[in-house]
Amino acid sequence: MRRIVWVLCMAFLLGQAFGASPSIEASEPESARTFIEGTKAYEKGNWTAAIDAFERLWENGVRNGLLSYNLGNAYLKNDDLGPALLWYERALKQIPDDPDLRFNYDYALTLTRDEKGEGTSPLLRILFFWKYKLSSPAIRWTAIFLNAVLWISLSILVIRKKRLLRPSIVVLSACTILFSATSFYNYYESSHVQYAVILPEKAAVRSGTTDSATELFVLHAGTKVRVERDSADHLLIRYTRDKIGWVKKTEAGVI
Repeated sequence: MRRIVWVLCMAFLLGQAFGASPSIEASEPESARTFIEGTKAYEKGNWTAAIDAFERLWENGVRNGLLSYNLGNAYLKNDDLGPALLWYERALKQIPDDPDLRFNYDYALTLTRDEKGEGTSPLLRILFFWKYKLSSPAIRWTAIFLNAVLWISLSILVIRKKRLLRPSIVVLSACTILFSATSFYNYYESSHVQYAVILPEKAAVRSGTTDSATELFVLHAGTKVRVERDSADHLLIRYTRDKIGWVKKTEAGVI
């Protein structure tokens, strides 16, 4: 669960150097001091101080997977399951293949009270297994590699005046199309589909945006939902196909 301080600092500074956090309002020395302050508090077990320091960095524009990961750890150790899973979800967008993150995330999921909401059909998971087994970056780079191999192979066959419809080319073309389509879908999903995590221990989902609106159902900390619409102070969320309603923005953190 813990990261050695100097490893954190090096990762943070490398992220700064390579533009991982381009919109930092505070000065770099101040950001570095805040980061070190947070990691020291984390090492001492002062979770509240660590959370405060790390969230100040986030508010100042720092977008770093390791920062999100350690915020998740600090919240989990502070017994705040909802915010912990929110930050783990944000970290998964940046460092999806980190084994420590995956382990802690899976453990945190076992602590949630609600069943998993809107799920994917088991048949689709079997037919499109690569989408669910591989991370988005892995699928993207595989698609790029397959496209390169396909076009090089086609160019060689054209130059040598060979048949283009060879079995190997057909299989390669099919794999290229599948991975390319999956990569485009992942991009669309990350750009146009929003998810949120329930933050408090209990959140009422209502039929409208007022406290007098009918309570439709209740969700608990750490439950992941899909965001359908955004209003001034509320989010219209979808938990399952037939469970849709409004929840306060303060009770659901958008990933």
